[in-house]
Amino acid sequence: MKKLVFFFCIPWFFLGNAQKDIFESSRFDTLSEDHEVLAIVPFITQLELERSISSDELRELAKKEGYAVQDALETYFSRRKKRKKFNVDFQNVEETNALLLRNGITYENIDVQTVKELSEILGVDGIISGTLDLNVLLSKGVSTNFSLLDYFRGNANFGRIGIKISDGATGKLLWKYEKVITKKTGKNTDELIDKMMKAASRKFPYDKEKKRKKKV
Repeated sequence: MKKLVFFFCIPWFFLGNAQKDIFESSRFDTLSEDHEVLAIVPFITQLELERSISSDELRELAKKEGYAVQDALETYFSRRKKRKKFNVDFQNVEETNALLLRNGITYENIDVQTVKELSEILGVDGIISGTLDLNVLLSKGVSTNFSLLDYFRGNANFGRIGIKISDGATGKLLWKYEKVITKKTGKNTDELIDKMMKAASRKFPYDKEKKRKKKV
């Protein structure tokens, strides 16, 4: 009986440790020293849905998921900013998207723009961007009921998300956070972002408390 219990614990151990990966550039402090405003751009999304739909509909759904993450991040940062948790501001996403559109940059071609180009167009010091791979429509909400059988059937994971911050002046990657999206992560986009960013809050590079500890 003890051997059976140990066998079932192994997947959970590796699942938990494989869920997140955080990188911070050794040059972060130097490159971000004068940062005041960051812009959040729509996330590039890849969808692999079980149901059969046209390529046009798939592109539209992917686009909606990408904008949903952009909105959810703005909501999270705005809420934390009100509590004076960050030492930078975040550009309103409506302004961001309006400036992009005015300069001929759409969801379909934003991935070919450089960080330096986007930063100049948006008038910001850095860009928050990322990728999203999903097998569900997270923005519409999903069931978070979970059983051990889901793990063995491959139904435990919804996909993967990667968030990165890049320096506008140099285009250099400053910080990156990747995480597997599971049924335990959240039932919709807002909950996903809220939970994952809270989990990474102690390592978020613009956190005032973190900066204070570094100086000490």
